Amino acid sequence: MDVILLEKVENLGVIGDRVKVRSGYGRNFLIPRGKATLATPANIAVFEARRAELEAKQADELAAAQVRAVNVAKLEISLSAKAGTEGKLYGSLGTADIAEACTAAGVPVRRSEVRLPDGPIRTLGEHSIELHFHSDVNAVIRISVIPEEAAAQSG
Repeated sequence: MDVILLEKVENLGVIGDRVKVRSGYGRNFLIPRGKATLATPANIAVFEARRAELEAKQADELAAAQVRAVNVAKLEISLSAKAGTEGKLYGSLGTADIAEACTAAGVPVRRSEVRLPDGPIRTLGEHSIELHFHSDVNAVIRISVIPEEAAAQSG
């Protein structure tokens, strides 16, 4: 299936690229989310007419993501969780917990923007978490996981 990209897609291409993708990927992901359109002669003409508008929109999204990355880099987040004596958590802290903590600290972060390549956090201490705001913008934040008893005494 031949498609024209309407925005930058990670590991695929940039605005205006004409790429060949598997039909399921194009039909079920790219086209419904507005990231691409079929590469027909009529759609190519429509795309060329809208190219400047799409590039301006992409630039605005990139600038907004960079501002969010700068704001989130200033955050120092501390999460409390129940833990055993050896520093292992009862349960874990996942993407939803981290996104909620960032949002509570004043920088809105969606759960889908939090990247945990090693899976959920299961130990106490300092952890580096990557936030993916845009295909070109990633930010790393430090999160301190402290035992719940210490949080109750310090609060």
